[in-house]
Amino acid sequence: MSRDPIVAQALSLLACQVREADALASPEAARDFVRLRLADRAHEVFACLFLDVQNRVIDYQELFRGTLTQTSVYPREVLIEALACQASAVIMVHNHPSGCANPSRADELLTHTLKQALALVDVRVLDHLIVTRTTVLSFAERGLL
Repeated sequence: MSRDPIVAQALSLLACQVREADALASPEAARDFVRLRLADRAHEVFACLFLDVQNRVIDYQELFRGTLTQTSVYPREVLIEALACQASAVIMVHNHPSGCANPSRADELLTHTLKQALALVDVRVLDHLIVTRTTVLSFAERGLL
């Protein structure tokens, strides 16, 4: 069996797990899900897990695609998608193809800007995850939220 069908099957299984009622009670399940989605990308991708009031996944959307080292993220578009999903919370995710999971100053500023914008419409930012091939860094665990 080639790698592509295996990855597709793994993504399907993880998508089912993430949509279960208490899937996000385990941060590792969310990490595994986003790692499979973004770890091998050769360009930066910014995505969101939109959550309901019980932190169940409503939707996963890859909203912006960038270059090897950066992507442009527009807070207005994130806000529009959160409202369209009727999300009460969001986990933001992006990858670092360079392999370095450390957040840049731009990553921190973006997180702060999105957190403020989403708070205006009562959407909580639960975390911002940075994905590399080998690790997933959590802003929440680092005290950066």
